[in-house]
Amino acid sequence: MREGEFSRTAHSAAIRRAAHQLLDQPPVHDDPLALAVIGSEAAQSLRSDLQTQQTPPARALRAFLAARGRYAEDQLKLALAGGVKQYVVLGAGLDTFAFRNPHQDLRVFEVDHPATQRWKQDRLKEAGIDIPPTASFVHIDFEEQSLSAGLMFAGFVPEEPAFFSWLGVTPYIRRETCMSTLAFIAKLPHGSGIAFDFVVDPSLLDGKHLATLNTLSPRVASVGEPFQLFFQPAQLHSELNFLGFREVEMLSAEQINERYFRGRTDALKVSGSLGRLMCAWV
Repeated sequence: MREGEFSRTAHSAAIRRAAHQLLDQPPVHDDPLALAVIGSEAAQSLRSDLQTQQTPPARALRAFLAARGRYAEDQLKLALAGGVKQYVVLGAGLDTFAFRNPHQDLRVFEVDHPATQRWKQDRLKEAGIDIPPTASFVHIDFEEQSLSAGLMFAGFVPEEPAFFSWLGVTPYIRRETCMSTLAFIAKLPHGSGIAFDFVVDPSLLDGKHLATLNTLSPRVASVGEPFQLFFQPAQLHSELNFLGFREVEMLSAEQINERYFRGRTDALKVSGSLGRLMCAWV
């Protein structure tokens, strides 16, 4: 991110989530606030040029974003069934769960860079979306500040289990930052967990998906958010076990399609091997 500016990749992802609500019925990830939170100007621009969201690459990326949002909230439901009452959205961007949270006893902590948090709060105010008492904003630069200290200052209780989502963040941070965050979560009480996504190491990609990565890389770098971190799936699985996570699930594109897109008549689906979804439980 550029100093003092909000995350452009977060805004782009939010626009695609809004497009999912307009173009794909039924939505895989139903989010009634998705269009309002991107801002009136962005919403008007999206509505006036929906065809740009219908190219095969745009559809595949939109499918992945919808699936990862649905996946995180599906895993949250499992955590809630296990008694979790703290939900932490890391790199929250324009995520809207905290403002449509149906659980009065679930505390939601939104963690993001201060500039992005200020920008989001402006979008919420513009859209007339109320901030419920169950939601807390935690202003943290992942690369420079302590996640645990920031959360506890906001009222997070480390002696109680918590569930975390971390979507669209790991590719843009240093490996040390990623692993220290995962290590922090792994030390939380039994029943805690995290759902996140990651980009596969380029050495494992075929020519088509390596070309996609090479197309995306200069775009995100041009807005000050270059790709920094990739993972080999099997190695990451082992590292999570080493950190102390007892149960790990990883979904490939094929498994995502089987779980979330099977039987659709609009051909919406995830394509290729570039990204993975993962959930790990303490």
